[in-house]
Amino acid sequence: MEPGVQVELLLAEVDDFNPTAIEEIGNQLRIFFTASADRDRAAIALRERFQAAPVDVPDENWARRSQENLTPITVGRIVVAPPWHRPARDHHPRAVSHESLITLVIAPSMGFGTGHHATTRLCLAALQAIDLTGATILDAGTGSGVLAMAAIHLGANRALGVDDDADAIQSALENLAMNPGLPAERISFIVGDLMTAPLAPADVVTANLTGGMLIRAANRLRQLLKPGGILIMSGLQTHERDEVWRAFGGFQLAGEADEAGWTTFTARQLSK
Repeated sequence: MEPGVQVELLLAEVDDFNPTAIEEIGNQLRIFFTASADRDRAAIALRERFQAAPVDVPDENWARRSQENLTPITVGRIVVAPPWHRPARDHHPRAVSHESLITLVIAPSMGFGTGHHATTRLCLAALQAIDLTGATILDAGTGSGVLAMAAIHLGANRALGVDDDADAIQSALENLAMNPGLPAERISFIVGDLMTAPLAPADVVTANLTGGMLIRAANRLRQLLKPGGILIMSGLQTHERDEVWRAFGGFQLAGEADEAGWTTFTARQLSK
């Protein structure tokens, strides 16, 4: 397994234990937790799966140093930047004109969504590959809200982000406030369970979840798409690809991409 793939899988595993920050130091990862119980459970899981050797390192300056190391990420026309590191003009690839770039300011939080995880990058690329003009968007498991906000920048008319984590929704609302160029009246974030919340069908649904959750939610995601709607799903590991796709009968595969052991599908619903 390639080193980059191993790191991405490790980050996905540790996300279940509520990390507050992650810092790369050479060939080591330093992961911070608010609760010692979460730290201890993560140490056991990583030791068993990755033969990792966790070391407990007290550090009072982790927040400052982890922020300093977090830099902007560019995916096509979209730049995702932390609040303290807005990209300079010469940061962007020369193939993309500065005038056409979209910058989203996203503060790091306990969930993914800063663009530093492959699944977020894959979803951002998939959104740019379809026509969102006038579309309604449902972002299932919205996390930081970055996909909902990107969709509005790319021409969508309305976007709703839903997450069962109240802290994630609070982070999404704070991120929206840090992007004054976005029409806030066209973006909403709500706390809710994807499976039971009263959600209206949308033209496009983004679902950056997990392979298992995508399978369990397949019928619900069908219900949440308008006829002919487009589903962008990610969070599945590459080895789960066939199993996940089998759960989505009635969809036509319109696009597929892989990065660092993760897969993203773009699929069009043919029928209810």
